[in-house]
Amino acid sequence: MSSTSIGLDIKGTAMSSAYAIERSTPTSRVAAIMALVLVAGLIAAPWWAGRANLRLLGEIYTFVALSSLWNLLAGYTGLVSVGQQAFVGLGGYTLFGLTIFTGVPPLVAVALAGVIGGAGALLLAPLLFRLQGAYFAIGTWVAAEVFRLSFAQVAALGGGSGTSLPTAIVVSIAADRSLREGLIYWSALALTLVALGFVIALLRSRTGLALTAIRDSEIASESCGINIAWTKILVYVATAAISTMVGALIFLQKLRISPEAAFSVNDWTAFVIFIVVIGGIGTIEGPLVGTLVFFALRETLANLGTTYLLILGAVAIVVMLKAPKGLWGVVADRFGIALVPIRRQVKTR
Repeated sequence: MSSTSIGLDIKGTAMSSAYAIERSTPTSRVAAIMALVLVAGLIAAPWWAGRANLRLLGEIYTFVALSSLWNLLAGYTGLVSVGQQAFVGLGGYTLFGLTIFTGVPPLVAVALAGVIGGAGALLLAPLLFRLQGAYFAIGTWVAAEVFRLSFAQVAALGGGSGTSLPTAIVVSIAADRSLREGLIYWSALALTLVALGFVIALLRSRTGLALTAIRDSEIASESCGINIAWTKILVYVATAAISTMVGALIFLQKLRISPEAAFSVNDWTAFVIFIVVIGGIGTIEGPLVGTLVFFALRETLANLGTTYLLILGAVAIVVMLKAPKGLWGVVADRFGIALVPIRRQVKTR
C-alpha cells in the first residue's frame, strides 16, 4: 500500500497516513507569537506611555471590542443591528446607578453591568427576532431610542443633562491617580481580550459553523438540524452582555454621562459599522485593521470639523466600491493568509 492511500486498521476504521487535519498555519503561529509579545508590551504601557496615550489606547481597545462584537452579529450571523448603542448606554448608566445608589465598587459594577445587559437583551430578543432584515435593524434602533428616552426621565441621574461620577467614587478605585488610571487601562485591555477570545472561541466551535450557515441560508441551516432561534438568541445576548460591560468602562473613563452621549448612534454604532466595513466584514482581522485606520484618520483629520466626517464617508464609499471585502479582505485574497484561522483544513504530509 502506498503512502498516499487509505487503509483499514484492525478495527476496520479508516486510517490515513498521507493527510492531516490542521487549523493553524505557519503564518498564524507567527502571528500568535507576535500577538503575545504585543499584549505583553501593552500590559506594560502604564510604565512607558503618557497619560494621554493611555487614554487613547483605552479608547482604541473599546472600539476593537465593539467592532468585533458587531462583526460577529452582522458578519457571521447576519443580524445587522443599528442599535448597539442601547447596550453601551445601558452599561454607562448601570455603572453610575450601581456606584452612586448602592455603593458597589466601580470595577465590580462593570462586571455586573454585563449581567444586566444580558438580561435586557434576553427580554428584547423575542420581540426583535420577530423582525427580519431591514426591519430587524430598524427595531434595534427603536429599542435604543426607547432606552435613551427612558434614562432621560431619571432625575436622580441628571435627567436629560446627565451627571458626573462623584469624586469619592472615583477615588475609591485607588487613591493614587496613576494607579487608578492604570487599573482602568488594564480593565479595558482585559475586557477587549475577553471579547476577542469569546469571538474566536465561538467561531471555532460548532456554534460558529451554525452561525455562518444561518447567515447564508436559514432554510438550509434549519434542514440540517440547527436551532436557529436558540443560536441567534445566544449570540445576541452574549454580545449584548459584553457590549454593556464595554459601555460601563467607556463612561468610567469619561466620568460623565448623559443620554445623548450614552446612546449616540453616531459614536457607538455608525463609527463601529465604518470600522468593520473598511476593515473587512466577516473576518476576525477586519475589525482590528479597521480600528487602526479609523483612529489614524481621526487623529489626523479631527481638527477639520465636519469635513472630517465627509472624508470618513468618502473613504467608506471608495472601500465598498473598490474592495467590497474590506482592506483585510484584499490582503487575504491576494496572499491567501489568515492570521486567526477559524476553520480546519486538510493538509498533505
